[in-house]
Amino acid sequence: MKITDHIKSAKGKTLFSFELLPPVKGQSIQWIYDAIEPLLEFNPPFIDVTSLREDYIYKEQGNGLLQKVSYRKRPGTIAICAAIIHKYKVDAVPHLICGGFTKEETENALIDLQFLGIDNVLALRGDARKADGNFVPTPGGHCYATDLIEHIKNHNEGKFLHEDVETFKSDFCIGVAGYPEKHFEAPNMNTDFKYLKKKVESGAEFIVTQMFFDNQKYFDFVKKCRENDINVPIIPGLKPISTLSQLNVLPKIFHIDLPDELTDALSHAKNNNEAKEIGTEAMIKQCKELIDFGAPVLHFYTMGRPEQTKKIAKAIF
Repeated sequence: MKITDHIKSAKGKTLFSFELLPPVKGQSIQWIYDAIEPLLEFNPPFIDVTSLREDYIYKEQGNGLLQKVSYRKRPGTIAICAAIIHKYKVDAVPHLICGGFTKEETENALIDLQFLGIDNVLALRGDARKADGNFVPTPGGHCYATDLIEHIKNHNEGKFLHEDVETFKSDFCIGVAGYPEKHFEAPNMNTDFKYLKKKVESGAEFIVTQMFFDNQKYFDFVKKCRENDINVPIIPGLKPISTLSQLNVLPKIFHIDLPDELTDALSHAKNNNEAKEIGTEAMIKQCKELIDFGAPVLHFYTMGRPEQTKKIAKAIF
C-alpha cells in the first residue's frame, strides 16, 4: 500500500513509523527482528530501510604501500525489505540512493522491488563517502535525487534504459528528503525550496524531513512548502537525544540547531542515563505538539535501538 494511501486512510490521525539501518555485514536477520518487534504494538503502517553506499579503506601491503579497497559495510536493503513484508505483513520502504550505484544497478533494484510487490521507495542522492569529503557521483550513475526520481517515473511508465518498446509498468510511490533547517550544501533556504519543488514536480509524492528538535522549524517549513505550491504530505523525522555526546555530535553531523531549553537541560545531566531521560521527555513534548499541529506521521530514526522510541510512543499513542 502506498504511503499516501496510508495517510489518506488514517483520516487525519497521526501515524507511527520508524527507520532501520541494515545490520553490519555478517550479522543475522535476527538483529532486524529484535529492532522491529518491540515497536509493532504501535501499528506502524510502514518501516523504512536505509541504504548506504560503498566506502574505501586503505590496507597496508607487505611492501609498505597502501592499497585502496572498496567495501560496503551494511548491505542487504532489498533483502531486509522482503523479510519485513514476509514476516510482519508491514510495508517496507527501501532507500534508493544515487551514490554507489550505476543506472543499470538502479534499474535492476527497481525490477527486484517490483517483483517483491514493494509499493514505495525513498529517492535520495545519498551522502558523500568519508574518504571523499564531498559527494562524488558514481560513474554511470545519477548525480542528483531529481535524476533518480525521473528514472523511477520512467520505470512507472514502463520505460526501461535499454528497451525500445514499453514493457511492464510499476507503480512506485516516491518519497524524498526535506530539510526544515536547510540542506547544508544549499546557499540559502529559498534555493533549497527551489530544489525541493523540482523534486516534487519530477514525481515525488511525499517528503520525510531531516531530524529537528525545534518544532517551529517544522511548522515554518510546512508553511513555506505550501506557499511554494508543494502540497504533498510532509512527514517529520525524529531522533530523541540518548547520550551526552549527541549535544555536540548531532549539530556537527546533521547541521541542525538544538533549542536553548533542551541544551540547558542537557548541560545539567551528569551521565548518559540522565541525558536519555531528558531527551525522552523532550521528545514526548515535541511529539504531542506535532500531533496537535496535524503531522501525518511521526517517523523515528531508531538506529536499530527500539527501547527509547517505544517509551516515547507509549506516552503519545
